[in-house]
Amino acid sequence: MESQHSIGDYSAWSLVQAASWRGIIWVCYLIYGAVSAFYLGRFFANNKETVVKSWNLVSVISLLIVMLGASDVVRAQGTDAQYDRFVQVRNGYRVNLNVTYRRANNWDGKLDIIRPRVSTTPNPTVVYFHGGGWTAGRKDGGLIDALPYLEMGWTVVNVAYRLADVSLAPAAVEDTRCALRWIYRNSEEYNFDLNRIVLTGSSAGGHLALITGMLTEDAGLDLGCPGDRGPGPQNIDPLKVAGIINWYGITDVADLIERTPGPSGNYTQAWLGTQANREEIAKRVSPLTYVRSGLPPVLIIHGDSDPTVPYEHALRLQQALESAGVAHELVTVEGGKHGGFTNDEYTGIYRKIRAFLSEHDLGPTMSN
Repeated sequence: MESQHSIGDYSAWSLVQAASWRGIIWVCYLIYGAVSAFYLGRFFANNKETVVKSWNLVSVISLLIVMLGASDVVRAQGTDAQYDRFVQVRNGYRVNLNVTYRRANNWDGKLDIIRPRVSTTPNPTVVYFHGGGWTAGRKDGGLIDALPYLEMGWTVVNVAYRLADVSLAPAAVEDTRCALRWIYRNSEEYNFDLNRIVLTGSSAGGHLALITGMLTEDAGLDLGCPGDRGPGPQNIDPLKVAGIINWYGITDVADLIERTPGPSGNYTQAWLGTQANREEIAKRVSPLTYVRSGLPPVLIIHGDSDPTVPYEHALRLQQALESAGVAHELVTVEGGKHGGFTNDEYTGIYRKIRAFLSEHDLGPTMSN
């Protein structure tokens, strides 16, 4: 059951060939145009605060276009292949931004949906949670991490959740579970394939991907989710996912409470606050608490020199999954820190992701 590899075991493999990179570039243009139009409309509606807070999304995508696309677009300028690919992308993707999936504490939980326009049948769906130690970060930056999945033909759902300055733990976990409930409730409208939902995220987002996919209903963290009440379609089916891709996420929250000074301990203390039962809450929101047989396959990606989330968190999760008989794989980045891997390392990681999805029959994969 155990499968562990070092990135150094793989030769460089291009994540996407030249034509596919052009596809990604045009996806960026499409999203950029949609987002620009959306927020320009909001601007003229005098909602300037929303424009300022969310302009980062447009900026990031613009930068991505400059970094990835300039030379390739110039080389392809005027070719039939360029225009053909543009037409495919122009007519191939639909973007729904800032859809409200729940309301809590005077806070609106928002998510973005990017999906193939022509899909008339349920489509494999990846749900992305951003990182930031439960105290920072925005979903806006998640679209960059979504690009490989868009190129694979997946639907992407990009989720925002409450940070510590809005609500302490376990609020973020309640939100991500409610986002999953929303996906269940709206699967027919957006063609989400409920049998092929994969959760992913990095750091705190990796933790949320794990806990969202592993929680049991008796944990009581789903009680605030509109499922059998409120407007819209009703759904009270058990929340299940088909796979989890965890990028250096926290697996034992309680372990980090006393790890100070240091970023992990500080983030954890900020998220838990001074609640009298914070140790109990920490255990309640720790993925290791819920490891058992029958869980979906888990891919773990972690640098063995991570100064923020200890590498032992990945090893302990690996050992627990092995003991429970859960399909899993640990991809170790030798000398890797808390993200920021090299191009070759990222290439090897995405190669493993593609193989992981293919092995577990989780939807369309990138062409070789």
